[in-house]
Amino acid sequence: MLQSLSIRDFIIVETLDLEFSGGFTTLTGETGAGKSILIDALSLALGERNDGAVIRAGAERADISVTFSSNQPALNWLADNELNSNAMESASELILRRVIYTDGRSRGFINGVAVTIGQLKELGELLVDIYSQNAHHSLLKTNTQRQILDEYAQHIDLVSQVTKQYKTWHQLHLQRVEVEKNAAAYADELAELRDKTRELKQLNFDVTEWEDLQAEHHKLANGASLLSGLEACIAALDENEPAVISMLAQVQNKLIGLVEFDAQLKEAADEVDSAIIQLEEASRSLNRYLQRTELDPARLNEVENRIQAVHNTARKYRSKPEELPDLLSADVARMAQLETFANDGALAKLEAEAFATYQASAKQLSSNRLQAANSLSQKISAEMQRLSLSGGRFEVALTACEATSNGLETVEFLVAGHAGVEPRPLNKVASGGELSRISLALHVTTASQGSVPCMIFDEVDVGIGGGVAEVVGQLLKQLGAERQVLVITHLPQVAAQAAQHLQVSKTQANGATLSHIQALSQTERVEEIARMLGGIQITDTTRSHAKEMLKV
Repeated sequence: MLQSLSIRDFIIVETLDLEFSGGFTTLTGETGAGKSILIDALSLALGERNDGAVIRAGAERADISVTFSSNQPALNWLADNELNSNAMESASELILRRVIYTDGRSRGFINGVAVTIGQLKELGELLVDIYSQNAHHSLLKTNTQRQILDEYAQHIDLVSQVTKQYKTWHQLHLQRVEVEKNAAAYADELAELRDKTRELKQLNFDVTEWEDLQAEHHKLANGASLLSGLEACIAALDENEPAVISMLAQVQNKLIGLVEFDAQLKEAADEVDSAIIQLEEASRSLNRYLQRTELDPARLNEVENRIQAVHNTARKYRSKPEELPDLLSADVARMAQLETFANDGALAKLEAEAFATYQASAKQLSSNRLQAANSLSQKISAEMQRLSLSGGRFEVALTACEATSNGLETVEFLVAGHAGVEPRPLNKVASGGELSRISLALHVTTASQGSVPCMIFDEVDVGIGGGVAEVVGQLLKQLGAERQVLVITHLPQVAAQAAQHLQVSKTQANGATLSHIQALSQTERVEEIARMLGGIQITDTTRSHAKEMLKV
């Protein structure tokens, strides 16, 4: 549930802090007062793109925070995105924040943790649905109609499964067609790969060996320098006259004698003794190394031949030596694929199996859609009677088609505006007002099937008036009994049905225009409904009518 919204320096809002309750809340105000600012701010906090200048004149940045009570889908999303720290996991609230700077940059946060704007959007879609006043235009698209039916049927996972299975089958189908078309070329490629992999396997080369070969070659190629250097080091330490170790022994003896005069010299004597021990160990290590080191010219020749063989193979296949093992792996995989192609009927069998799997899921999807289509058709037809479309009829038509990623049928909404008329496609017969009413009926009907806890309607009642407007208000009130609903409206018949009423107003201060939103008391609400009924001049008659609508 949406709990609160905090806005700082956004368009014409300097400071705004709003608390929301559950159920049906309405937001009203004069045209141009800034009602849409609330939706714009909320949308940005939920990860929508920033397409214009949204920072209040004179400010350095806009700051928008929105707080929701957490739900299980949101907590699961946090876990999937590795954002479920102890603080987040135990939190009963989710705070989404967006900060936008004058240079167009913006930053997003979830419970104080920096996230991408895309992550804000993903989480926001689990918390709130926003329906704009132009949302009904998208209803004319067949893709939208299919999505509405599938969401109503609550089989989105099955839809995703069908899409994946179709892609698997379609890829195998294209592959088989390509194989049949290029059979000769694939046979030649397979023969070439067999020769190539045979040669690479015979080389029996890996990256570790390459590193060892280079190290050994470097050692053998510099054998003379290595041996002479070792001998010089050993001589300097222990064989020359004077030798380093012998000279240090003399220093040690001298210091031992001097310790008798000053005990503080014992530390220096001990350090010299330690140095002698370390140098003696170094001398022994060098002698051991010299004794076991064999710099065989034959071995050098063997190593150079092996290195040359690797280089020749790498050049032949236009590769670096260290890339040869990966090249072999790739070629072996390609050979396996080509051998599958060459195996008469194997690829066709895989294709047939994939298509059978797709068909089984697609037929289940068709069955689900048929059941949901009948149910949705009946419900929307019933709502049309309430919305002054007496005798009207709504149908969800399913038409069989060739296999697609969306299933085995197309989905199209048909409508008859009154009795005795055959239903026709929605985009050909519905007027603006009819489309608004049908759209609203669909939203209200399908919303009860969804899991998103909060719904916001931004002037979706445009083109509706009179008794129909009262029915719309009743529908939204009915929806508010199940979900949190926030409605921006110009219709008093709709606003009067709400449990909470917020009013937007605009003021002038220091030459700047500022927008304010406040929750209305019962008395203030009577005045606002009367204004919506009667315009600028509010009379006792309009107040009386407002009280009657509010049942006070």
